[in-house]
Amino acid sequence: MAQPPALSIPKVNPSGRDIGFATGIIAILCILFLPIPTFLIDLGLAFSIAFSVLILMVALWIQKPLDFSSFPTILLISTMVRLSLNIATTRVILSHGHQGHDAAGGVIAGFASLVMSGDFLIGLIVFMILVTVNFIVITKGATRIAEVGARFTLDGIPGKQMSIDADLAAGTIDEKEAQRRRSELEEESMFFGAMDGASKFVRGDAIAGLIITAINIFGGIMIGYFRHGMEIGEAADVFVKLSVGDGIVSQIPALIVSLAAGLLVSRGGTSGPTDKAVADQLGGYPRALAMSSGLMIVLALVPGLPMLPFLALGCGLGFGAWYIPRQAEAENRLLRETEEKKVVQTKEAERDSVKSALKTAEIELALGKQVSTRLLGAHQELAFRVGKMRKKFATQYGFVVPEIKVADDISIPEKSYQIRIHGTTIASNTLRVGDVIVVTGSGRKPSIPGDEIREPAFGMPAVAILENFAEDLKREGFHPIDNVSVVLTHMSEVIRNNLPQLLSYKDLKILIDRMDPEYKKLADEICSSHMSYSGLQAVLKLLLAERVSIRNLHLILEAVAELAPHVRKTEQIVEHVRVRMSQQLCGDLADNGVLRVLRLGSKWDMIFHQALKRDAKGEVVEFDIDPRALEEFSEQASQTIREFMDRGLPFVLVTSPETRSYVRMIIERLFATLPVLSHVELAKGLEIKILGAIS
Repeated sequence: MAQPPALSIPKVNPSGRDIGFATGIIAILCILFLPIPTFLIDLGLAFSIAFSVLILMVALWIQKPLDFSSFPTILLISTMVRLSLNIATTRVILSHGHQGHDAAGGVIAGFASLVMSGDFLIGLIVFMILVTVNFIVITKGATRIAEVGARFTLDGIPGKQMSIDADLAAGTIDEKEAQRRRSELEEESMFFGAMDGASKFVRGDAIAGLIITAINIFGGIMIGYFRHGMEIGEAADVFVKLSVGDGIVSQIPALIVSLAAGLLVSRGGTSGPTDKAVADQLGGYPRALAMSSGLMIVLALVPGLPMLPFLALGCGLGFGAWYIPRQAEAENRLLRETEEKKVVQTKEAERDSVKSALKTAEIELALGKQVSTRLLGAHQELAFRVGKMRKKFATQYGFVVPEIKVADDISIPEKSYQIRIHGTTIASNTLRVGDVIVVTGSGRKPSIPGDEIREPAFGMPAVAILENFAEDLKREGFHPIDNVSVVLTHMSEVIRNNLPQLLSYKDLKILIDRMDPEYKKLADEICSSHMSYSGLQAVLKLLLAERVSIRNLHLILEAVAELAPHVRKTEQIVEHVRVRMSQQLCGDLADNGVLRVLRLGSKWDMIFHQALKRDAKGEVVEFDIDPRALEEFSEQASQTIREFMDRGLPFVLVTSPETRSYVRMIIERLFATLPVLSHVELAKGLEIKILGAIS
């Protein structure tokens, strides 16, 4: 047998607030039909005024319109309170108005006496002005703003919804945040839609107040004259005063609520309390205050105008123009100091946290204790020259290398230093503390005695001599190198040899974002159709591995776009890029417009070509050279290249296009800095000087 559906039992509010709210609504409805004594009418009218003032204050101090999302409901309740009180006062005025000016209660009598000053015509005029201000000025403007706000809010919902979905898909926000934004968007649309309808309450309330007052005046005079035997003048005096007093008491809270509605819908996208938003924007332009001050002072000096009010306003505005910028500067300074303290505290917390131990510097110079002490006085110079070196790398190679961290390390020998890339020690050296180095190579040596060593950056023969003899060495024509220069030169060469490791995916995205929109679009097309951004990064890394600058990234993208649709192998794309960049390659390697070239002999050209194994399509799939031939080539190449290097002139090794990458693979193990070009990479119009051949 089927079980009956379970009954849904509503939750009971333990505070009894719901019962009290329902009782209040029923009381408002009862006032519409039941007669009430005058003391309750006085209490209701006072409550109406207090309630409207409360609504206005809340509308002034909320941070954003949605914080007062219940305003349409409150507006309906306040309107019903005023209308029910209007009907109650109408009943009393028509029933007991012949008894005198106090027949409708003390509140109406008091406002009538205060506003009318004993003349009902004055009260009637004031009442008409209040109705005009409320009905034509405030209510009509607020209604129009609410209509436009509702229309634009509803029209913008699809776009905002798509923006939330896009942020969620991109991972910028999580599901919880997306749900919160959707809920806020729904509340916003419902709020402005409700405000569009609620503004009609205010408009209808103003019309109803005008009609009720007219009925009270006409009906009261008729009843007083025909029922109670009053003279027309006496009846008009009594009932007009009572009716206008009642209308004014009703119009004051209606005007306040209309103002609150106008303030709420006119806030737009302004956040923060209304007073702060208005004061910040009006007082945020000191020059405007100064000009206004000048105008007030000029008006104060005009004959026939009172001097005191204009002069007081001019002085006040002038003081604001002087004081506000200084106050803003003080607040900004305090804000900056607070932010700096937060940054310092955050860094200290990160340094002390466990996570900081997992972070490694991309480039780090670790100094032994004695080296650190020796360079302590030169730390400022060291930092300056490190920054200069990074700028030089950016200009030369087209991307900014990471910041270099200089730190002491007691775990290494006290006279040594280490250069680390991503936490791995790439190079280390024992520094001759207190000595200068003279690089001699195969040339003459200084007459001053010293220790023969190897210069750490290039491994060239050098002599270490006490720095006290530096001036003597200069007089002999030598160039002594101090400790700071030795360390920085070594670091510069290590960075140059590890450029591919330092080009991160983030660096690639930054380089592309800085390009012109057309090339950004080209990069997106390449990386969405033919290869990934990681593939493009691999192309740039292979170029940097041979110290080819990527500063002309637009040329690289054009070359990649030409071949990427047809070739998938990164190495082939790189070779094509190199050919397209031949002018830059040769220009960077030339010396005063002359490119010195060392050729690969015909014997080795033949051997390398025979070592290339091809598939059925003719593409190279393997490089298989005889080990004995490889050993012989290494010996001959080392001997020949060393001979030309000892002359101190820059040169390049040139080979055929198909074997260039394989020759480079062998040569870089012997001479890491020697450029290897192919014949097709020699730029046109460049003077070529052939030094010889490896043969």
